Amino acid sequence: MTNTIEDRLAGFTLPTGLEPFAGVTARAPHLATREEKHGRKLVKNLEDAIRASGLKNGMTISFHHAFREGDQTINTVVAKLAEMGFRDLTLAPSSLLSCNFPLIEHIRAGVIRRIFTSGMRGKLADAISHGLMEEPIHIHSHGGRVNLMDRGEIAIDVAFLGVSTADAFGNANAVTGKSRCGSLGYAMVDAARAETVILLAEEIVPYPNAPASIRQDQVDFVVPVDQIGDPAKISVGAARITSNPRELLIARWAADVMEHAGFFEDGFSMQTGTGGSATATARFLEQKMKRKGIKAGFALGGITGSIVDLHEKGLVGRILDTQSFDAVAAASLGRNPEHLEISTNQYANLTAKGASVDRVDMVILSALEIDLDFNVNVITGSDGVMRGASGGHSDTAAGAALPIVVGPLIRSRIPTVVEKCTTVVTPGETVGVLVTDHGIAVNPNRPDVAERLRAAGLPVTTIEALHARATELVGTPRPIEFLDKVVGIVRYRDGSVIDVVRQPKA
Repeated sequence: MTNTIEDRLAGFTLPTGLEPFAGVTARAPHLATREEKHGRKLVKNLEDAIRASGLKNGMTISFHHAFREGDQTINTVVAKLAEMGFRDLTLAPSSLLSCNFPLIEHIRAGVIRRIFTSGMRGKLADAISHGLMEEPIHIHSHGGRVNLMDRGEIAIDVAFLGVSTADAFGNANAVTGKSRCGSLGYAMVDAARAETVILLAEEIVPYPNAPASIRQDQVDFVVPVDQIGDPAKISVGAARITSNPRELLIARWAADVMEHAGFFEDGFSMQTGTGGSATATARFLEQKMKRKGIKAGFALGGITGSIVDLHEKGLVGRILDTQSFDAVAAASLGRNPEHLEISTNQYANLTAKGASVDRVDMVILSALEIDLDFNVNVITGSDGVMRGASGGHSDTAAGAALPIVVGPLIRSRIPTVVEKCTTVVTPGETVGVLVTDHGIAVNPNRPDVAERLRAAGLPVTTIEALHARATELVGTPRPIEFLDKVVGIVRYRDGSVIDVVRQPKA
């Protein structure tokens, strides 16, 4: 008597689309042996991983920028793709920095045709601002990037994600190993949404690697590499401690605004940013919290050592970290159980089932320009050239109960308060307060805040008065002359177009 599949199915016609069982590994030959099961994702080099991924001309590739100016993954991968002859690719990293200037030659050569990014700096930004690309780049916020993915506008074919440690099955993090960048909040989004995920790992560790910021069920290939980035350069141009008297004055007033605006109660929440004044604000808040006997329920966002210090002193309950901005924050994420890693989807995507920015009471934000309608520019400089990033600016301004913009009235004889912003990234209706070294302006749509700050004796003025003071000190800047060519499209966090960047004449 036989006991075959054919015997068992005798007399039965399989419905269309169904096939008879052909063996345990007939459809999964990679599970045939122990060696194949355990090692099927481990690829010996980047080129083999690229070939195995099925990447083709015209597809979309993505990266995270958690190493900021220390990143070595984007340049390495794109150079390899150029060497292999790929063309017309869409580059969709979470952001681009000055260190990514080698991309210029790959754009010229036709390897990269389109770019989606939160921002860019340095030689790359200058070249693109002056017409390097045929198509304008798309500039999005951190939350807006996830929104564009979920809408299908950014459809990632292959994500190349640098991690400090991974096991051969793809469980990975960046809080253990040699080059630690801390939170992989950007990469977590790519790992969850890309068609194919390739990890570039500095160290392959025994299974199972933990904690697993990126999980084995999200990863297709793991490639051992010598180095993914230099963590010493994460804070270059970002988080810094200031001793500048003007920045300290702004920080002191910003802390005063936070104390008196109506939200400074036990359990309040905050995001303080990474600029000199923003970082110093956290230090001034420490004195105020101790004096009042309160602590923050949580701190959110790009996390610095200043926030970690408050947390370890018991003044901040939990830290929700989507990007670690210095070595102190990266080390804390691996050490402190209440320092939690979150994706940019959880952080700021307005169509997520719950974005943490919507739970923030007060956020400190920077600005290159702010105009009489409180619109904020964080992308283009006084010459019209791109030199910044949208980041989480518009996300947190929309989500927080009180967004506070900080900045000097004048930078190098260039006014920060202007009649009309060169480029609008964050709409003025979402900005609550502007703190400068010449006074504090409150958006007319927040009369409750203005009343509290005046009652506290703070130097409250109008944004028109600040603009007049800036004009008195440095005069009216000569208008920037632009060509008709659009080099950048600024996307608001909901995907709509809020402004465009044109090519400057000079």
